Amino acid sequence: MAAEERLSIYRATRIIKKRENSRLYNALRSIYEDSIFIAEIAGLWRDLPLLANLRCGLWYSPRFEATCYFKSTDGHTNNWSFNTSRLNLHVAQLAGQRGGCIIVDSTRRGKRFPDSMSKTIPIWTCLLNRAVKNCLLRMSAESQRDGESQSNCSPNETADVRLLSDDWDSSLHLPLWVPDIEKAAIEGHIEEWTKQLEACGADIHSLASIIRKPLRPLWISQKTLIWLNEVPDCNSWDFTPIILVSASASDGIAQQRSMSQFSWHYIPGAGDDEESWARGLSPNLFWKHTFELIDSGPDLCNQQVAELVEKERVYRAQRGEYSPQVTVKLHQKFSGNNHSNINGESINSRQLMGSKIFINSMNTTSSDERHPIFWLGSTNLAVAATLHVPDVLDDVDCVLNCNSKFKSFCLPCADSYLHLPMVGKILAYVCALLFCHPYLTKEALLMVASLSCTQILPNGR
Repeated sequence: MAAEERLSIYRATRIIKKRENSRLYNALRSIYEDSIFIAEIAGLWRDLPLLANLRCGLWYSPRFEATCYFKSTDGHTNNWSFNTSRLNLHVAQLAGQRGGCIIVDSTRRGKRFPDSMSKTIPIWTCLLNRAVKNCLLRMSAESQRDGESQSNCSPNETADVRLLSDDWDSSLHLPLWVPDIEKAAIEGHIEEWTKQLEACGADIHSLASIIRKPLRPLWISQKTLIWLNEVPDCNSWDFTPIILVSASASDGIAQQRSMSQFSWHYIPGAGDDEESWARGLSPNLFWKHTFELIDSGPDLCNQQVAELVEKERVYRAQRGEYSPQVTVKLHQKFSGNNHSNINGESINSRQLMGSKIFINSMNTTSSDERHPIFWLGSTNLAVAATLHVPDVLDDVDCVLNCNSKFKSFCLPCADSYLHLPMVGKILAYVCALLFCHPYLTKEALLMVASLSCTQILPNGR
């Protein structure tokens, strides 16, 4: 019975580990598959600029012309709002100059469209249309009042007045799945939000000179039927189209898909909440190495991403774009009174610029480098080879020994030392976290020891 229970536990841990290891690949593969759909839609209106709604939408194409920021929370039911800090006027200007635009976003919630597309952007287009209409009417009234409407009115202004007289559409256009009662509730706020827009200092006058036809949203998803021989020219419409494309399928569940080499799970809206799955990978870096990552498969994808992210980090660090994550701190015996000078350079205040080159130079140029500790960024966590632990115990408060081939070490407090050999054991990782957590929360200095630092540091650093 115990053997069966143990077997079931091991089987469960293997399943969990496999699922976790495959999560990144499933997300990237799902994004890649959805990007094919985005490319097809963009190809139908090649003259229209392609925009990504941050941050999820940015994953779904390598060729975005611009970005925008429309929040879904501004369109949540009974929580509608208009935020003057997110006017996105550049989107309206670009659409006016090019005759429209295509905005890409996605959602994980099993809906065809995120609320940013169902309500936030439609509210935005309605408010801009009303503000532009009011601006043009004021311009026309001022010209007529000054008696200059015939002599000084430009052809464009004349066209604007004529278009307004025909009927400049400033109504609220929502998709059919939004209930009428919700639409009526939103319309009750339109006048108030329009006044906020006009009073916030936005340059509506310049916008009115660019937008020739009122803005209007259109919705396209993977379930939308489009007859390729009947795709209309956007110039034929009596409005400026804001084409809202939801990138993912709306099934709402992960579907297993298979290839000749391996199987994977499709995730709708995989680009959402990138902090929980991307492991430091950015959309730009993903599209630079798309086929390399897709062809790696679920088993190797995590390793590939880790290597790419580290290479990109070092590349940027060498150019001073941002601080690297790894710094070096040496034992007092090595630093002496010179604050760790190597070849005339101080490493006491220096962060690694291209950490691999710097660490290698340290390990070969000094005879006193027998006791290095590698500190991880600005954290209180360090790693070291087990061989050097006795010489650096004075520098740390607790030690986690992961090497099975060395004896334990004596620390003043028995609870501050744990010998936990780790050879790919999931339960060992859990125990390690339980041991480390109380010390790190108290900002104690924790050292992780193993046979070699190459077993701990990324890419052997």
